[in-house]
Amino acid sequence: MSVTTMDTTKAAPAAKRKKSLIELLFEGRAFFALIAIIVVFSIMSPNYFSLGNFLIMSSHVAIFGLLAIGMLLVVLNGGIDLSVGSTLGLAGVVAGFLMQGITLEQFGVVLYPPVWVVVILTCLLGAVVGAVNGLLIAYLRVPAFVATLGVLYVARGVALLMTNGLTYNNLGGRPELGNTGFDWLGFNRLGGVPIGVLVLAIFAIICGIILSRTAFGRWLYSSGGNERAAELSGVPVTRVKVSVYMLSGICAAVAGLVLSSQLTSAGPTAGTSYELTAIAAVVIGGAALTGGRGTVIGTLLGAFVIGFLSDGLVIIGVSAYWQTVFTGAVIVLAVLLNSIKYARR
Repeated sequence: MSVTTMDTTKAAPAAKRKKSLIELLFEGRAFFALIAIIVVFSIMSPNYFSLGNFLIMSSHVAIFGLLAIGMLLVVLNGGIDLSVGSTLGLAGVVAGFLMQGITLEQFGVVLYPPVWVVVILTCLLGAVVGAVNGLLIAYLRVPAFVATLGVLYVARGVALLMTNGLTYNNLGGRPELGNTGFDWLGFNRLGGVPIGVLVLAIFAIICGIILSRTAFGRWLYSSGGNERAAELSGVPVTRVKVSVYMLSGICAAVAGLVLSSQLTSAGPTAGTSYELTAIAAVVIGGAALTGGRGTVIGTLLGAFVIGFLSDGLVIIGVSAYWQTVFTGAVIVLAVLLNSIKYARR
């Protein structure tokens, strides 16, 4: 009996260590995937592993990261937002329209608003689009998939109508008009870091604080985990739902500003299918599409996994068709690992 007891006692810590290792791999799978991507592409291309290339790739990731942060808030609430790509495109078009000047024919003048006014108005537009989503879902009980899909088409259609299918070019502004500086958001750097990446970092920090240190964050997790129980506990479920869609719209609008600034142009088709990339980043980051589970850090890692993978495939000369295949495989694997993880729990 004593020998059996000793063996059981020794086996328990080993099993615990094994379980801890498995849990560590599951929890940090996005981080380990990112490290693996960097190592593999650094071996395959000498141009991949360099600070300059990492900064360039990070500026590309900033677009997806901003969309993914907004999408995370919606997913934590148990919803989905398919309109973020179209909101990005519409925001860029509105910014381009304002930078080109507002013609007042009855007065015979053209107004050129300064860049800070353009940014504020564009963010307000994103909030309005998000509010429409939230009102349809929270008050009119339209399923999130259907409501945001409808808004996707409406926003894209409005962008096409505003431009007649064309693109606003040369959005840098002119000194004599007092509207220069729009390209600063996309091209300038602060301490060597692209402004777009800094914007992403600021939004990530703010979102992280909201989720971890505020009552709104607790309401969001609880309503996403069990909406009925949260409502009975006094959580303002409806207001939380509308708020997360508004925040998602604002994130999409800022992403549209950054993208238009990087390109110094704004087209009505910008952001097409970006909503799928944002969802993929959230899933790869470990969030549950059923709501109530997910972190900002995980979502950022998911965005970097997709961005670094896509850019790495371009650098080594992989066909665009195979890039789609690899990206899809990564998404399917992430969903599978999420299912395994939450099934174990």
